Amino acid sequence: MTENKRTEISTLGEFGLINHLTQDLTARNDSTIKGVGDDCAVLNYKKKVLVTSDLLTEGVHFDLIYTPLKHLGYKAAMVNFSDVYAMNGFPRQLIVSIALSKRFCVEDLEQLYDGLKLACEEHGVDLVGGDTSSSLTGLTLSLTCLGEAEEGRIVYRSGAKDTDLICVSGDLGAAYMGLQVLEREKAVYEQQVREHKTQVAFQPDFAGKEYLLERQLKPQARRDIVELLQQADILPTSMIDVSDGLSSELLHICKQSHVGCQVYEERIPLNYQTASMAEHFNMNVSTCALNGGDDYELLFTVSLSDYEKVKDIPQIRIIGRIQKEEYGCQLVTRDGNEFELKAQGWNPLQ
Repeated sequence: MTENKRTEISTLGEFGLINHLTQDLTARNDSTIKGVGDDCAVLNYKKKVLVTSDLLTEGVHFDLIYTPLKHLGYKAAMVNFSDVYAMNGFPRQLIVSIALSKRFCVEDLEQLYDGLKLACEEHGVDLVGGDTSSSLTGLTLSLTCLGEAEEGRIVYRSGAKDTDLICVSGDLGAAYMGLQVLEREKAVYEQQVREHKTQVAFQPDFAGKEYLLERQLKPQARRDIVELLQQADILPTSMIDVSDGLSSELLHICKQSHVGCQVYEERIPLNYQTASMAEHFNMNVSTCALNGGDDYELLFTVSLSDYEKVKDIPQIRIIGRIQKEEYGCQLVTRDGNEFELKAQGWNPLQ
């Protein structure tokens, strides 16, 4: 949080704060008729409307000891955009509601909104409204994103068929390893504070781990993958974004589609920093990739007839196949053994 200049939120009031944070917003989409400034936003959609929401709570979904507020705003927006891309649509409007305690000031919210605005700018999304409220327990964000998709091109989790190919974008496990690095440095810092019984000057060891930290703190919603699939004339049979771990998401597809699957360990895409840090922490890198979460890559299935179209698309990897439901869901290891695929990803209700 900001330590230099500090403007108390009470000096602006609720409406003054909203005006301060949103005064430079302009509409980018034709579907936005009226954004911030009235009792409701006014939208005009000619296509199918997609709606998604996320609730992010301090201490559960994020830790402000190592999460800059600008990064938090950026990530909060990306989480919502990713859900829309997972339906083969495009996000158009974002609504942001915030509850915050008195320890936050105007400058803190400016940083948060800087991240939100940057994400919206990058993805052509209009920030059209929201609400603010006081909180006794820290910071809570509630975001709702509206998007659009063409009739007949919305992709659900329920469309996977026997013999379909299982594909995933990017690489997996890096965000989870980034979280491990951040938690390790937080523990070192807190230990030094206990020893000195006061705040200490602390320089975390992040050298050579930049990619992992960026994947955790500044994830990218994969608009480019949706566009690449459209350019290749590929309509996935099912799709989901990887927020809670590859295994959990794949099992969601299989359950909704009433199918089984085989995913091959050797085909799971990994970054070298992910593998290196997993070894450093004495973790199995495949387990991290399967269960880590927070990757926000797109996991999807395509018809076997689309193999020639999809196999050479950059940033897309074929990692397995769909099979009949009675055959179950298996992970095939590098040495050819088969194990039941289990959902061990993050659960916010545990």
